[in-house]
Amino acid sequence: MATSIPLSQTILVAFLIVTSCIWMFPQVAVATSKHTSVTRHYKFNIRLKNVTRLCHTKSMVTVNGKFPGPRVVAREGDRIIVKVVNHAPNNISIHWHGIRQLQSGWADGPAYITQCPIQTGQSYVYNFTVVGQRGTLLWHAHFQWLRATVYGPLIILPRHNASYPFAKPYKEVTIMLGNLSFISSNLIESFCHAILLINMIKKIWQIIITTGEWFNADPEAIINQSLQTGNGPNVSEAYTFNGLPGPTYNCSAKDTYKLKVKPGKAYMLRLINTALNDELFFSIANHTLTVVEADATYVKPFETNILVIAPGQTTNVLLKTNPNPPNASFFMLARPYFTGMGTFDNSTVAAILEYETPSQDNSFRNRTLFKPSLPAINATNFVANFSSKFRSLANAQFPANVPQTVDKRFFFTVSLGANPCPKNQTCQGPNGTKFAAAVNNVSFALPSTALLQSYFFAKSKGVYTADFPQFPLHPFNYTGTPPNNTFVSNGTKALVIPFNTSVELVLQDTSILGAESHPLHLHGYNVYVVGQGFGNFDPKNDPAKFNLIDPVERNTVGVPSGGWVAIRFLADNPGVWFMHCHFDVHLSWGLRMAWIVLDGELPNQKLPPPPSDLPKC
Repeated sequence: MATSIPLSQTILVAFLIVTSCIWMFPQVAVATSKHTSVTRHYKFNIRLKNVTRLCHTKSMVTVNGKFPGPRVVAREGDRIIVKVVNHAPNNISIHWHGIRQLQSGWADGPAYITQCPIQTGQSYVYNFTVVGQRGTLLWHAHFQWLRATVYGPLIILPRHNASYPFAKPYKEVTIMLGNLSFISSNLIESFCHAILLINMIKKIWQIIITTGEWFNADPEAIINQSLQTGNGPNVSEAYTFNGLPGPTYNCSAKDTYKLKVKPGKAYMLRLINTALNDELFFSIANHTLTVVEADATYVKPFETNILVIAPGQTTNVLLKTNPNPPNASFFMLARPYFTGMGTFDNSTVAAILEYETPSQDNSFRNRTLFKPSLPAINATNFVANFSSKFRSLANAQFPANVPQTVDKRFFFTVSLGANPCPKNQTCQGPNGTKFAAAVNNVSFALPSTALLQSYFFAKSKGVYTADFPQFPLHPFNYTGTPPNNTFVSNGTKALVIPFNTSVELVLQDTSILGAESHPLHLHGYNVYVVGQGFGNFDPKNDPAKFNLIDPVERNTVGVPSGGWVAIRFLADNPGVWFMHCHFDVHLSWGLRMAWIVLDGELPNQKLPPPPSDLPKC
């Protein structure tokens, strides 16, 4: 028999919990009493956790025992403070992917670029304000391959009383195409965050869908072996929806993500690709999606049945369910887009969309399961056509502030390459060499101390040089027959530009070791994609075709396989900013570089000193 709790005890328990919330999370009290910007506190405990997928159990690094990791939710204008405490044996750092980090470059997170990694037993507080941004982003580890398991959604809601530039959806769903996690959290902390989130989002439900990858082996061991042998790394065993591989893999039917919807409703799906090394096609059988946002910037809505999302990219879509519940279920599928020469995980991950029906209605018991069609693995033309549909809103409320004039023009090749095999070693890369990757044929070597700290304290000697080439030193037919010499140069080189420089950058793929697409991510900035095409960029004729009216604004831009993309941005954020391919294998091979944006003259144009708890190398 159940026993009742006296009313006085209930009131006392409620009072103690609310008091604990206010003490642990002061932003709860502020958020419930004001409609202004607030400070939101989170704590990330980095711990090992045993996780089982595909009948395989392994110990992996997680945040708060969760995989995928916990949601970070705020509003535009809020300040976010995250204390990261490292209880794991691995060093780690956390990157807030897509956050501009205006005057808070010390919180950006890439290891050995803006900070040294957080060592075992140490902690670091990430402190930044969300300025002029709203939408779907993500956070993830930025040290070696730890983001395979350490990642989560970063949701920025509009300011209070601000609305979406489209009809308010019935419910919001976040879908992460990424890696896997178990949930373990403190009860009071969860209760406090629940109060905060209910106050923030009221009746809007946050449903996040991420795609990612599952490795039976330790991803750190995989990349370390690859770097040692010079060969490509072993591929993942499966892709995942919100950490679940689903029914297309052996021993995985019970680990299937299911999205239950009501008929006649509009849902907003927040899609995040957290996979390590794969762009992914995504589709829902018999349903049309309306794209409304990319990388936390609103876009002119357009309809599509199939999406392409690169690692690090996010896309918000509206899903309108059928007015009458069909006697059917619908597969949500994702599989890779790939044009390179190496091996890759050529599998398909599935989740299921189901309509809610009255439990007593027996006619819905034996449902038909529909499956969508996806493009061919190497459907480059489809990807290019899909990418060309993105346009900024470019209206009075959400203008497209694309630079109309340019102070500095740069041309970067992004390509694979090779390094010679060390003496007395057998290498398994191309022709007995080691795989490498480079920007303008410079394969970036990570320093042993953080670039930002070295720059800020004017101690660059022996850490980096400021001579990154602005153009290829040895031009060639980039998409034609590749040169015989595919060796790269190696170094830690940065490119220095003055504050408020308007930049135009052309990123050119090459045919060296095979044409391949590259999702390039620039930290600290959004960029406008003003043009793209196949073949070699033509500096005389292609600029006349640039879109300077309503180009899409992104933080991660796909360089077309066998083609080029042109971007523009205003260098209004002082600091050291990493730019790299978001395929982690290419990042590990050296396809990365750093921009240094100098201080401006005014106080709000200067990078402040580092926090006192900045990790030491």
